[in-house]
Amino acid sequence: MRRNTYKEDEILEEPFDIKHLLRASGYIKKHAGKMALALIFSALGGAAALVSPMIVQKALDVAIPKGDETLLYKLVIAAALFYVCSVIFTTLRSRIMVNVSQDIIYQIRRDLFAHLQKLPFQYYDDRPHGKILVRVVNYVNSVSDMLSNGLINVVLEILNLIFIVIFMFAVDVKLSFVVLAGVPFLMIFMFWIKNKQRKAWQAVSNKNSNLNAYLQENIVGARITQIFAREDENAEIFKVLSSNCQKAWMKAVSYSTMVWPGIDTISVLVRAAIFMFALIVFSKGNESLGVIVAISSYASRFWQPIMNLGNIFNNFINNMAYLERIFEAMDEPVTVDDAPDAVEMKKMVGEVTFDHVSFSYEKGKEILHDVSFSVKPGESIALVGPTGAGKSTIVSLISRFYNVDSGRILIDGQDISKVTLHSLRSQMGIMLQDSFIFSGTIGDNIRYGKLDATEADIRKASRAVCAHDFIKVMPKGYNTEVKERGALLSQGQKQLLSFARTLLADPAILVLDEATSSIDVQTEKALQRGLDTMLEGRTSFIIAHRLSTVTKCDKIMYIDNGGITECGSHDELMARKGAYYHLFTAQMEGMEAV
Repeated sequence: MRRNTYKEDEILEEPFDIKHLLRASGYIKKHAGKMALALIFSALGGAAALVSPMIVQKALDVAIPKGDETLLYKLVIAAALFYVCSVIFTTLRSRIMVNVSQDIIYQIRRDLFAHLQKLPFQYYDDRPHGKILVRVVNYVNSVSDMLSNGLINVVLEILNLIFIVIFMFAVDVKLSFVVLAGVPFLMIFMFWIKNKQRKAWQAVSNKNSNLNAYLQENIVGARITQIFAREDENAEIFKVLSSNCQKAWMKAVSYSTMVWPGIDTISVLVRAAIFMFALIVFSKGNESLGVIVAISSYASRFWQPIMNLGNIFNNFINNMAYLERIFEAMDEPVTVDDAPDAVEMKKMVGEVTFDHVSFSYEKGKEILHDVSFSVKPGESIALVGPTGAGKSTIVSLISRFYNVDSGRILIDGQDISKVTLHSLRSQMGIMLQDSFIFSGTIGDNIRYGKLDATEADIRKASRAVCAHDFIKVMPKGYNTEVKERGALLSQGQKQLLSFARTLLADPAILVLDEATSSIDVQTEKALQRGLDTMLEGRTSFIIAHRLSTVTKCDKIMYIDNGGITECGSHDELMARKGAYYHLFTAQMEGMEAV
């Protein structure tokens, strides 16, 4: 997907590519039978509606002049029956196509969402989330209408046009040619207006996409906006984006409002020509009133299919661009996926081995270089070092959020690139610094990684991480509803809930990435007692800048310059008086100074 920001328009004017339409046909084929039935109903409904002008002609030319009341009643009944048939067939067609359209929306959106779930973290870091949402919601809605109603309407409008011409010529050949004489003028007008109209509505889509991207970003960052008093500046940016939307909309509407007056003007001129030729040129005033009224009625209907085909053409061009964007997102490579011959990870014991591992996020900028180490089952490993040295990268690679450039990572002797992601990650507990809380109850959030957990299991995990005390005083305890991203909970409370969620999953390997950074010292001491119990028998990797929290770890690895520069217990590293010693003493002196 293109990596543009809310400041940049997406390029939606795409050349026609048949491969997108062929690929989309897979969603259409599943509903081919229903769509064929809808087309039949549409054709029958259209044909029934076109009989009415011929009935009116019969009434004006025969029944009324002759005073034949019986025939007139029959014609009225026939007109009513044809009208009812038209309504019934049109209604049936509409109901069928609503179901087809919604099924197509569901199928495309399901496939797109399923693919988005597999994409790596970096995909979401590089793109405005609002523009991803536009693809899943707006573009899918537009495309589904093209794939269902659009294709049927093309056939239907062509058939409708053919039927009108047939019925029209059946009434009067010469006057029919008068109607057709207006087609060149209509085509010139439609070509001019539709080209401008299409580009105008594409601009509307671009500006709405930009606005959506900025709005989503600001909703997520609302607190930061207020912290830095950026309300006025952000309001000005939003004002500009909204103004762009307004201008684009007004321009598009100005072209749209020109369509009907233009067509109506041509239609009026054609009807005037009908009367002129019928009454003066062709038969010197002897043409019957019924014929004139019937041809005039068909002339009025004649322009509608042509205009509809123009609208369908514009929508088709726009939606092909939307379809390309949808497939572009679906084709975004899943860089981390199960290997074709991947096997299930056996129940983990917890032995972890890095075998000459090198890794880089961007080509040419290596983060880890030829890193090797081994961790025994049940050992606790602290990763310390300067920011950006690669501590979080190491634990991300253990969870296989990224693929290594070279080397291997083994768990219990199994290469993790050869096992299924689900069987690997389901046996690991990962606690990140950013504690994400979903909307729902507190209990549901804790149970998120283990849906079969009982209430007793949830309470046990909560007590172990010191979360039970604040949960029990909530309005409904574990059934208290929390809002999106844990609004109304403190950062410390969110971290404790994330701890409970992680520990409830009963992982064999536990990763704590700055997990206690937002917890006060008193709670941390109580939490540490619970963690000591929960960490027992589990391999754990702990990233912490507060070094006082990792002094009891079995091993401390100092990460810097793309590798492990020091490794040992706290006492061993302090005795060496190397990088760890200087970092630890500097922190302690800083705390004493405070």
